[in-house]
Amino acid sequence: MNISLTGRHLELTDAIKAHINTSIDTLNKFNMDIISVNVVASAQTKKGKEHSVVEFVINLAHKNSVIIKQNDDDLYAAIDIAISRAQKALRRMHDKEVGHGKVGLNEVKAESVDVKEVTEAMEDEIVPMELTLYKPREVEDVLNDLKEGDKTFEIFIDHEDKTRVLYKRSDGKFGLY
Repeated sequence: MNISLTGRHLELTDAIKAHINTSIDTLNKFNMDIISVNVVASAQTKKGKEHSVVEFVINLAHKNSVIIKQNDDDLYAAIDIAISRAQKALRRMHDKEVGHGKVGLNEVKAESVDVKEVTEAMEDEIVPMELTLYKPREVEDVLNDLKEGDKTFEIFIDHEDKTRVLYKRSDGKFGLY
């Protein structure tokens, strides 16, 4: 990993360089194949107030670069906040790489077998249906409905609260269960 430290409008002391280097070393724990880290520390004055700005550019192999810019009154605090943001970004990239879509061939085969078994089990499943007519009907009314319509059978409830079936037989007559 190449590390480039640059100071703009301020001198990077050995203590600041050591703090930046130890902070950058904490990024190795994510195993993200870091190619280079460019750090630009600068001092700026806005509205008569001086503050420090730290910019980290982390170049990763086969991935987009991570760019983090942090402002703070204290240079050390800006470095710490920027490193924690970089760790969060690298952790997200690492978790996405490790956790998403990394399913082996055996797991896929096992899932496909389970899906087949479930569909076969569903084919033989009987789904209970409720009758749409809850009020009792006379057999003659149901017989007239069968003669007028093209249905072959009709299920109904008679006045004795029994479920009955009136159906057309093959000889043209009607049967009643």
